[in-house]
Amino acid sequence: MAPWTSADIPDQTGRTYVVTGANSGLGLVTARELVAHGARVVLACRNTDKGEQAAAEITRGGVGGTTTVEELDLSDLGSVRRFAGRVGPVDVLVNNAGLMAIPEQRTADGFEMQFGTNVLGHFALTGLLLDRITDRVVTMSSVMHRFGSIRLDDLNWERRRYQRWLAYGQSKLADLMFAYELEYRLVAAGSSLRSMAAHPGYSATNLQSRTESFQDALMGLGNRFFAQGPEMGALPELYAATVPDLPGGVYVGPDGWGETSGHPIPVGSTAASHDREVQRALFAACEELTGVTVPVSAGVR
Repeated sequence: MAPWTSADIPDQTGRTYVVTGANSGLGLVTARELVAHGARVVLACRNTDKGEQAAAEITRGGVGGTTTVEELDLSDLGSVRRFAGRVGPVDVLVNNAGLMAIPEQRTADGFEMQFGTNVLGHFALTGLLLDRITDRVVTMSSVMHRFGSIRLDDLNWERRRYQRWLAYGQSKLADLMFAYELEYRLVAAGSSLRSMAAHPGYSATNLQSRTESFQDALMGLGNRFFAQGPEMGALPELYAATVPDLPGGVYVGPDGWGETSGHPIPVGSTAASHDREVQRALFAACEELTGVTVPVSAGVR
């Protein structure tokens, strides 16, 4: 079969998507392709000025779909709740936004910034929107999930010395485990909703310029000489979000060497990501930390 590309996206007319972090990088490409195929896309952005610029770029020249810009700061659960209160019915939620290997920081609610944003913000958003989602939830993970481990007794790096890459790996493993556990619960509840995950391989985005260290320069060189562009990096999440008959629980990544580049296909993940006991415990911990109970029996049947 020919490799899957954005040209294979079915007509999305009449469908509504929420894409977090849609003002740049993979989120911008994802939103642009969805709109080009007729979707209505809510660009959920921390900076709405940048979101409006992205929306203008997406719709310049005329496209089939439409855009709406809404403020969403995933590092602030209050902002997540306000955003959820403004959103109507949604076909697909794409949990795309994220932070990578940043210096130690805390969210507005006191969580370690990478775990708080990448995991807890999206967990709360999913839970608050789930009764309005009609099709699926797509959550972005990373090849770095392979280097992550879940410390249930210290998810927020309060008892150990902060290590930025290990914190990132934990957050991406947690995102993947959340996607798997959500699918288990949806199936058990008899819901027709689906939960799947994706990762972009090694893709050049602005994430690699935010470590505030010498690593920015090194990763800049890597982006220039080794990474694939965001147009290719966005294909796995577009595949996960739009292929009509894709089953829940699938993890999508590039088909190239080491899953660093290439066209999207279903891929495997580590044994740790499939640990059912940890999946359940992590899900419960996220509910406790966010104060959001995910209504797994909800959704269109």
